[in-house]
Amino acid sequence: MAFGQQSGPPASAKQVQELLALLKDAGHTDFRDARGPMGFTQRQAAGKFTRDEAAAFIDRLQDAEFNGSTPVTAPAWRLSAQEQMMRQMPAEQLAVELRRRGWTVTEP
Repeated sequence: MAFGQQSGPPASAKQVQELLALLKDAGHTDFRDARGPMGFTQRQAAGKFTRDEAAAFIDRLQDAEFNGSTPVTAPAWRLSAQEQMMRQMPAEQLAVELRRRGWTVTEP
């Protein structure tokens, strides 16, 4: 099998359309937009999936939708260094910096 080639029968047009609809419901515009959060390969970001891959992603999105959880968050290892730093910073420090920049900050 050549590099980047599918390892199985291609997904049906119906599967690809269903997957795209679920991604749009999750707030993405297309496959490329969802590449990082969903962990798509370059081939998948172009809309090319095997039947098994499409079924797995559809199940993942439907399960997350059913459970009310956020389906497509970037894994921590894919976050930039700045994003990782921001997640570790105490909320008080973030609020102080936002106020310094002219933002209004309220507590929940």
